Amino acid sequence: MSNASEELGTKPVSQLIIAQSVPAAIGVLVLSLNLIIDTIFVGNYVGAIGIAVITVVLPIVFLISALGMAIGVGGSSIISRALGADDEEKAHHTFGNQVVLSVTLSILLAILGLVFKDQALNLFGAKGAVIDPARIYYTIVMAATPFLAMIMTGNPTIRAEGKPRFSMMALIIPSIANIVLDFFFIVVFDWGIEGAAWATAISYFSSFLFICWFFTSKHSELQLKLKCLKLEWPIVREIASLGGVTLARQGVVSLLAIILNNSLYSYGGENALSVYGIISRMLMFALFPVMGIAQGFMPIAGYNYGAKNFNRVKETINKSILYATGLAIMVFILIMVFPSQIVRVFTNDATILEQTPNALRMVFAVTPLIAIQLIGSSYFQSIGKAKPALFLSLSKQGFFLIPLILILPSTLGLLGVWISFPIADFMSTLITGYFLRREMRLNLN
Repeated sequence: MSNASEELGTKPVSQLIIAQSVPAAIGVLVLSLNLIIDTIFVGNYVGAIGIAVITVVLPIVFLISALGMAIGVGGSSIISRALGADDEEKAHHTFGNQVVLSVTLSILLAILGLVFKDQALNLFGAKGAVIDPARIYYTIVMAATPFLAMIMTGNPTIRAEGKPRFSMMALIIPSIANIVLDFFFIVVFDWGIEGAAWATAISYFSSFLFICWFFTSKHSELQLKLKCLKLEWPIVREIASLGGVTLARQGVVSLLAIILNNSLYSYGGENALSVYGIISRMLMFALFPVMGIAQGFMPIAGYNYGAKNFNRVKETINKSILYATGLAIMVFILIMVFPSQIVRVFTNDATILEQTPNALRMVFAVTPLIAIQLIGSSYFQSIGKAKPALFLSLSKQGFFLIPLILILPSTLGLLGVWISFPIADFMSTLITGYFLRREMRLNLN
């Protein structure tokens, strides 16, 4: 076992949280900046319809790539605990099984996605003026989703080895590539929405190449051995059980996108889709430090749980929530004070500028509480408890947000859509806090 993974059980927890979370946060930041700058290019050089196209298409792409993320997160939980228990053989076999599952299933789903292109676009809300450019964008990006799926498999696995800087690089490389290519393809060559699609597709491939390099280099503890490529049912079942949490979460997010996009179009047309396109980018960008702590928290908790060092697990939970809450409060203040200035970065469309700031404020209204929800659901996944992890991961979107969006807009219109978000955040945080406190009292003493 290398020193990188051993340090997860020996270094001071505060140092570990910073060491693991900062690269993860930077990775999320760059990835979200990538999406934001992509949206800025499209909004300013293609128009508001271009933002609506991205809003409709990306949830479909992310649903397929979520399979790779599920395999990566499920496998990385096993790998973290195996390294903590000094079981390198299981770690290698898990890695091999991850690769086979991700390659095979992502290619199959991408083919199906291209075959049923029109059905998928219609389901996710591509209507009116959005449908024709959406077909162009979808076809190009969908063909590259197997690369994105394999990135999503490799990234959490790199973090499970205790190598957060390489995980960060796997996100920085495609983001820089996409921004540079956006400039040339959209601004210089004037390829419009097709240029945005090609920039995104090529950026996925660039990160895939980097991850392939990492796992064949001296930097990786995990080696791709031929004997480990044979699928082993106990490992596949455990990956599926734990990764199923991530897959179910993204499945619910995609179901939410279907309901949300159709509701937005019904009550506000293409403009409402564009408004949410900006808000959804800010949801990822503004919360990057909180998401970074949630990602950095998982290998520390998983390793120490595998080593049965429960005091360190509790310390990791408490300090992660404390740090993440402080950062969430800072994000909340910025959103509440500067919503109009934020929106102007994306577009100069007068209607979008008028509608978005108040909607942005409403969606972010309960931001100071979300750290508990993110850390709590991540904890159960990191220690291999799939059922509570699944329940908590689905609580916000599945149990609250989707029903609220189905009910409230019928009487409140678009206002009903926007206020559904803070209500769902508040209720899911209450539930997660209860489960996490109960777990710490009963099983970590």
